[in-house]
Amino acid sequence: MAGAPEDRPGTGSRALMGPPDYAGPILSDVVPATALSLGAGEIFDAETRRRAEQLGLDREVRTAIVVLVDGLGERQLTRYSGYTPFFRSLAASRRTLSAGFPSTTANSLSSLATGRMPGSHGVVGYRVLDPAKDAVFNQLTWDLDVDPVTWVPDATLFERLSTATVDVVSLGEAKFAGRGLNRASLRGGRFRASKSLEERCAQAIAEVRAPGRRLVYLYWGNLDKTGHVHGSDSSQWTEELEHVDLALSQLAADLPRDSTMIVTADHGMVDIPHDKRLDVVDVPELRDGVRHIGGEPRALHVYAQPGAEADVLAAWTSAVAGRALVLSGQTAVERGYFGPVDPRVRGRIGDVMVICHEDFAVVDSENESPSALALIGHHGSTTARELEIPLLVV
Repeated sequence: MAGAPEDRPGTGSRALMGPPDYAGPILSDVVPATALSLGAGEIFDAETRRRAEQLGLDREVRTAIVVLVDGLGERQLTRYSGYTPFFRSLAASRRTLSAGFPSTTANSLSSLATGRMPGSHGVVGYRVLDPAKDAVFNQLTWDLDVDPVTWVPDATLFERLSTATVDVVSLGEAKFAGRGLNRASLRGGRFRASKSLEERCAQAIAEVRAPGRRLVYLYWGNLDKTGHVHGSDSSQWTEELEHVDLALSQLAADLPRDSTMIVTADHGMVDIPHDKRLDVVDVPELRDGVRHIGGEPRALHVYAQPGAEADVLAAWTSAVAGRALVLSGQTAVERGYFGPVDPRVRGRIGDVMVICHEDFAVVDSENESPSALALIGHHGSTTARELEIPLLVV
């Protein structure tokens, strides 16, 4: 399967796609579409309902399970379809969505659970600037000094559904329950902890079989972890993909007749050889005029010293020539990379954005851990392998 034409550098799934098409079906439409099938459309405005309806989840149900498989890109699912008999069986319902930019977990989970685009919910990357503190923090592990409700102030979809008499339950690892991202973007409803995917599926079945109207959100992160460590084209990745396919096939077989299951993802992944990376340590001039570097290796937010924005833009453009698209933050906003940007969010976006082409990434060995530097699989940029995610409906 390696070396398929669409995966050769400069073509198809590895070429940059430009800004996401937020006019088309996107990840933030999934929960509103599910809510419509549960009969809870009254909590949405006309535009949200219109967008939700285009996903075609028009079967009326009493309960629904939304499964998010971290790292399950549409292009990878197609490439390794031979390992997924259950997912292949859902071909008639399969759609392709956009994850939004940057194509990374914190952003995508926030889009899913708020129903908003990145420039609106404000979780615009992996590591981003808190302008009030002039400090970059990791939005997955969070900074305890940042109030999650202030950071994402609008009611989440889980909160809104709870007010519409839909019982909402999230299934995930115990460590996520109190973390900042869950309290910011995924707050609302109940949380049930589990370790294995099989245990999580058993919880989901128990929930959808219980009386009442209910939305169950099931998150599984091991496919993404495997891809980061071993690569998304590795035997370890396809072994985990087989595990996910089998577990979800059994979950689907146990669904009651008045329930539905939707499977989607937060992003895809590309594998970056270590010799294709640029280490900021090796190009000291990349720190000139720079206050902070945020984002991640495939999509960087570079925050400049006041008045140094043009020089920083020029230095990064020269250093990564031909290997990344370098834009001012303002240009990225104007071109629509984040969707409409709320004024409160603008300061979180870098003065310079570095959006990596094909087989390229930027690391900083002075500030990143050895485990982070060892990673093979990455995401965040705008290639089809990173942006495109599947939507599968049982």
